[in-house]
Amino acid sequence: MTNRRTFLTQAGLVSAGLMIAPELLKAMGKNRVVGLQLYSLRDQIKTDVKGVIAKVAAAGYKEVEPFGYSKADGFWGLNAQDFSKLLKDNGLSTPSGHFEFDSFLGAGKTDELKTYIEAANITGMEYVIVPHLNDAYIKTVSDFNNIADKLNKAGELCKQSGLKLGYHNHNFEWKPVDGTTFYDTILAKTDPALVSMEMDLYWVVRTGQDPKAIIKAHPGRFFAFHIKDMDKTNHEKNTEVGNGTIDFKSIMGYAKLGGIKHFIVEQENYTDIDPYVSITKSCAYVKSILNV
Repeated sequence: MTNRRTFLTQAGLVSAGLMIAPELLKAMGKNRVVGLQLYSLRDQIKTDVKGVIAKVAAAGYKEVEPFGYSKADGFWGLNAQDFSKLLKDNGLSTPSGHFEFDSFLGAGKTDELKTYIEAANITGMEYVIVPHLNDAYIKTVSDFNNIADKLNKAGELCKQSGLKLGYHNHNFEWKPVDGTTFYDTILAKTDPALVSMEMDLYWVVRTGQDPKAIIKAHPGRFFAFHIKDMDKTNHEKNTEVGNGTIDFKSIMGYAKLGGIKHFIVEQENYTDIDPYVSITKSCAYVKSILNV
């Protein structure tokens, strides 16, 4: 339970963050870059990884977040060394990656996780991310606690290799079970030194939560925003960042308080616009609100 001194300290931080957040965003603009989660181009990258990476760089991005790595296939047919070189040749870096955690979170096997850690170190990542969970793992509060324990263990393995574990949310994390939620459990039961959060703003808003309220309640707990916008007509669809319903300008004022270091655009679906035109528009908008 938060004691009075901790509460007052956090309240002071929140108050200060609210007063100076816009100035902080502007002042820190030179240190901020925009990244792209490559799942946005999943149909294109599986057949032309080199071409896609070049176009991502041309669209104005400086970071990418890959997904789907395996020891056998690497990153879309490139081993970690070659993928790292490809990024560097295009002026890109990769602070984090999404990896499949079923074998670890289900059976507790560490073999795959160790290959992720190896690939992350080769490519210069700082965070190894859990991107989703099998629904079967989180049916009860006991399940919640079990997964939180396993996340701590995975975080410890990452820490031993100079990395950090991250968790990326969808919307199911807020489904109430016996007076709590899985998201509340993660925040309460995982060690902040071992498990950091990647907040997907679209899913937070879509499930009816307030990103700003979550950050105020847990300052410094988040390392990245996933920035994707909600279509004005169909909330199950994405649109270019700035064209939808999410008030990113307001939310970005809380980035410093949240501990956000990376701003990663993602778009899961497109309507009648070319994906490369779409990601270019999103990049330009995010740069404008971050003053970079």
